[in-house]
Amino acid sequence: MIPFSYIDRAFQIVVIGSSAGGLHALSVLLEKLPSDYLLPIIVVQHRSKDQRELLEEVLQSKCRLFVKQADEKESIYAGYVYIAPPDYHLLVEQNKTFSLTSDKHVKYSRPSIDLLFETAADVYNEKLIGIILTGANNDGSEGLLHVKNRGGLTIVQDPVTAEFPFMPDAAIRLDAAHWITSLEEIATYLYTINERK
Repeated sequence: MIPFSYIDRAFQIVVIGSSAGGLHALSVLLEKLPSDYLLPIIVVQHRSKDQRELLEEVLQSKCRLFVKQADEKESIYAGYVYIAPPDYHLLVEQNKTFSLTSDKHVKYSRPSIDLLFETAADVYNEKLIGIILTGANNDGSEGLLHVKNRGGLTIVQDPVTAEFPFMPDAAIRLDAAHWITSLEEIATYLYTINERK
């Protein structure tokens, strides 16, 4: 369960990392959120660089929030789902804007979940929610631990329910998770945040 000290916290942003099986998992999380959702959501989904717009188009068809690729120097606003562009690392800057880099792959991945989570945690600290979903590698585990160490809330999809359990398992083995639960429970929790505000 979520630690008591996090239950009524006024969070400001959500970061989500997913890989293999992520399209379905992201759809489950996002489809229930209202168009006036009060937190921005930033997503790194591993995909090939030739899949330029497909992910955004599919998620937009299932989601009432506005789904878009994150742009260089773009400010971060509520009501948006920002997706890391394929083949670029997505970072959060101290002034709460995005930057994109084509630096070397991290854990064979670009974009890197670790880099997004680490930079977001350094900006938002205890106001951040970090979520790791299905995936077939260990990207995101160290980033999620950084979120936890900076005071943020960390949630991991239960590997038993994940289409590909390796990525959730890696985060759990690193003791990076406050709460391990199903997609449906994560979706319900994200929805209730809006109801509390």
